[in-house]
Amino acid sequence: MLRSVLLAASRSPGARRSVQALPPSRTLARRFVAGDTIDDAVRVAAQLVALGMLVTVDHLGEDIADRAEAHQTVAAYQRLIDGLARAGLAPRAEVSVKLSALGLSLPDAGESFALVRASEIVRAATRAGVLVTLDMEDHTTTDSTLRILHHLRAEVPSVGCALQAALRRTPDDVRSLATSGSRVRLTKGAYREPAELAHEQAADVDAAYVSALEILMHSDARPLVATHDPALVAAAIRLAREAGRPLASFEVQMLYGIRPAEQRRLVAEGLDVRVYVAYGVEWYGYVMRRLAERPANLGLFVRALVSRG
Repeated sequence: MLRSVLLAASRSPGARRSVQALPPSRTLARRFVAGDTIDDAVRVAAQLVALGMLVTVDHLGEDIADRAEAHQTVAAYQRLIDGLARAGLAPRAEVSVKLSALGLSLPDAGESFALVRASEIVRAATRAGVLVTLDMEDHTTTDSTLRILHHLRAEVPSVGCALQAALRRTPDDVRSLATSGSRVRLTKGAYREPAELAHEQAADVDAAYVSALEILMHSDARPLVATHDPALVAAAIRLAREAGRPLASFEVQMLYGIRPAEQRRLVAEGLDVRVYVAYGVEWYGYVMRRLAERPANLGLFVRALVSRG
């Protein structure tokens, strides 16, 4: 129930205004978000790389209202990519892109407009030696995201894409994407979806995750195992060994601010660990989804409110 409430709040303009007006909310956001600026993101990324991590950086923003905002997002990514390259982070860096921040949901030819904007980011990243992965949003965007991915990969095959294990369609999507050289980020899913389209029980989502992961591990793709769940990380290692894969053939991906000690432990064990670093002033939806994924984090916010009182 709490997860559903938090996911609904992540989409509510009224809730956004109320939460962002609370002074403790920015303190909470700093647990999951590197800061407001590109300099903040590059600084945190450099710290993580120094610890042996890989990084993926997300310029926060989604559901843009007009084309001018989409162009601004592209410009922000181009500056971010330049900042990562100038800091010498390009070989270990990736940028993650939400297509709704590039105009996907615009009523007039949003998909084709977003494709052109995404292509601009991919070309800038390729010149700098930085990888790109498309984030997956709610189920209404899945088909358009995969179509855009197909076009981008025709030019740059290394473009990755996230898939959500909670969606019932995901096994078919995994099989379609699990080709040689493909990079597939498997997540549990952080959106409120209709029951007929998505698994709702945690145990069912976990089982779907393992099934999709097994498909990936027995393919020629590079699995990007996005989870903080120790059982799923252990399953990834087991499935890789069963498939005859070396540890370096896949990545474990975790969010900045969540289980940092575990991230360091996995690196020490020889795994590639990539940390998802978000930055920007549009942090509200991102942070609310992080709370929905692990409602225990809500206690941090409550304690901050109490301490202010």
